[in-house]
Amino acid sequence: MGANMARRLKDCGYQVTAVFDLNKTIAGELAEEIGATSCLNLPEVTRLADVIITVVTDDKAMDKVFAARGNSLLKGAKGKIFVNCATIAPKTHVKVEARAKKVGAASIEACMASSITQARQGTLYLMCGGDKKAFQRIKPILSKLSASMRYIGKAGSAAEVKALVNMVMNINTAGLAEGLGLGAALGHDLNMLREVFSQTGANSRVLETDGEDMQIRDHDCYFSSAHAAKDSGIALDLGKSKKLNLPLAAATKGQYDKMVKLGLGELDKSGVAELTFKGRGPKKKAAKKKR
Repeated sequence: MGANMARRLKDCGYQVTAVFDLNKTIAGELAEEIGATSCLNLPEVTRLADVIITVVTDDKAMDKVFAARGNSLLKGAKGKIFVNCATIAPKTHVKVEARAKKVGAASIEACMASSITQARQGTLYLMCGGDKKAFQRIKPILSKLSASMRYIGKAGSAAEVKALVNMVMNINTAGLAEGLGLGAALGHDLNMLREVFSQTGANSRVLETDGEDMQIRDHDCYFSSAHAAKDSGIALDLGKSKKLNLPLAAATKGQYDKMVKLGLGELDKSGVAELTFKGRGPKKKAAKKKR
C-alpha cells in the first residue's frame, strides 16, 4: 500500500523525498524507482520530509515507530505532519497524536478502504480523524490518493469507523464463503449461483471482489486473512468496551484465527472459502492468479 501511494504521489508531481521499510531491499528498489532516499533510520525520514505517511502492520509497530525516544519518527519532528493510514486500535491513534503534539508536530489518521490497486490509481476511500486544521492542511495531498474522503472527527474516531467497516466486510466474506460452499455441496453451478446472488438480497461488494476467487481458489493476497483476524479483533474489543455482544463478529474472527493457525494467514481474505467448501483444506494449495 505504502509503495503504491508513493508512486501515485510521484506521478501527481509531489517530491517523494524519503522511504523506509524494515526490508531494505524493497525500500531501496522503490527509492531508486521514484528518486527518493532509502533511509537507514526513522529520524532521517522526518528530517527529509515535511509530510510523513505511515502504513504499518499493527499497534505494536505503530507504537515503535512513534516511540517517545530513540529511533523514532518523532525525533526532530517539530512542524511536521504525520498521516497514519494503518488499521489499528483507536486508542493507539490517540496516543500517537498526544506524542506528536508534545514535540510540536501534528498527527492525523487517514484510514483506507480498498486495496493496493486503488492505492496505485489514487482511488482510495479515506476515513480521516484528528485535528481538523491539520486535516485541512493535508487535504490537497489526500485528494490525490483518494476518489473520496470523509472527515469523521477527533483522533481515534476514524479508526473506530474503519474497524466497523472491516468487521462488516469480514462477516460478509465469511458468509459468502459459506453460501458458495453449501451451493457447491448441493451440486449447483457456481457461476449461476453467483449471478443469482448478484440480483437478490445476497448481493454485496464482497460478491463482486471475492466470489469468483472463492470459486476458482484464487487467493493471491490483496487483504490478508491474518489482517482480517486482527481487524475483527479490534471491533470485538470496541464492542466489549461498550458491553455489546457481537456473535457474528466473534464467529468470523474464529474462522480467520483458524486460518492463521493452519498456516493460511497470508492468503487473501477470500481464502476463508478453504474452510467451507467440501473437500478443501490446508493441505491443498490455492490456485495461482492467471490474470
